[in-house]
Amino acid sequence: MDDVFRALADPSRRELLDRLRADNGQTLGELCTRLDMTRQAVSKHLGILEEANLVVTVKRGREKLHYLNPVPIHEIAERWIGKFERGRLRALAELKRKLEGETDG
Repeated sequence: MDDVFRALADPSRRELLDRLRADNGQTLGELCTRLDMTRQAVSKHLGILEEANLVVTVKRGREKLHYLNPVPIHEIAERWIGKFERGRLRALAELKRKLEGETDG
């Protein structure tokens, strides 16, 4: 999980993830045309994202397609955010039940 947090700490890598979320399965060249970074910088950032398992690649002929892997982010959400959401959702469900009970009577 440390690799994921380190990878997410950089705004350029977050931008790459946002770009892949918006249009998954891009080549390095496609990512470079949409970013204000050199090809080498994009490649380096993608390598770090791959090491953190936030990006997976698939070879298609001579092309290498990059895909967002949401699993590590989901694991962070489950571990660090999920427990806080459960209480809030319980409170909302209770409020809904009470409000609906008041209008039924």
